[in-house]
Amino acid sequence: MEEQTTSPNTASARVQVFSVRAPDRACAERALAEAFAEGAAGAEEDEDGCMLRLYVPASCVGAVQDALRNQVPEVIVGSAEELQERDWSEAWKEGLAPIDVSPRLRIRSSFETSPPAPGQQELVIDPGQAFGTGGHESTALALAALDRLYAEGTGPAHVLDVGAGTGVLALAALRLGAVSAVGFDLDPLAAPACRENALENGLAAGAVWFTGPLEALAPQRRFDAVVANLLRRELEPIFADVAARLDPGAPLVLSGLLDSDAPRVAAWAEAAGLEADGRVEAVDASGVTWVALLWRRPTPARG
Repeated sequence: MEEQTTSPNTASARVQVFSVRAPDRACAERALAEAFAEGAAGAEEDEDGCMLRLYVPASCVGAVQDALRNQVPEVIVGSAEELQERDWSEAWKEGLAPIDVSPRLRIRSSFETSPPAPGQQELVIDPGQAFGTGGHESTALALAALDRLYAEGTGPAHVLDVGAGTGVLALAALRLGAVSAVGFDLDPLAAPACRENALENGLAAGAVWFTGPLEALAPQRRFDAVVANLLRRELEPIFADVAARLDPGAPLVLSGLLDSDAPRVAAWAEAAGLEADGRVEAVDASGVTWVALLWRRPTPARG
């Protein structure tokens, strides 16, 4: 879990916890609203927003579960378990061990003080309200794909991060050798989080962040690489515009996708004149297969 919506109410005598799986983020938001209306004390959601972990006073568990099953029948409601008493000021740090993307790059939280491997670059990113600290499969896959672009000691100089979240992907590109990065997100919490993380990592000089749509960039602006960690439904309406931002020869890294999304996304990419350049995948704890796809804008043949 990467984003906590509210903290569990530790003042309650007894709190129980159970999971809720939704088919999409809109459905998960409806479920969250119903749960809080019936007395839920807190919730966590994963990075794609479809898996919830609800913290509910024991006296309200039945009402919350009934409301979810009746009002949002698309969700799968797990069994409730007693929440053990914990020091929540420290418990949130669990599961946030450093992420070794490659021998070149590591992502860690500020409270993790273990040293990197020799020659390994670091980014320090703490979890917050904006998405993307590297722990979710979709972000980890995007990082791995991005890292691959710099594996030979060279890589894209000017990178666009579509749906930047915490800015981890753009900042990773800068740490690996990019000269500049532009990141944007529709979430108003994202750009401030990106700026803070850029400052904390000494990368503010090379980064530009903004809140708004892709159209806010100058129409002629092109990049050496574009990375987008978005759900398929978020990517679909902007795909053609995203692909149009690639310079000749530039790679496009697409993550946030399920394995079942790949054929449809491939059709979009081929229609945009892109060439397939690879794929990586990972299976999350619930058994869902996430993929990151690499495409590339062909370089025109010389006459």
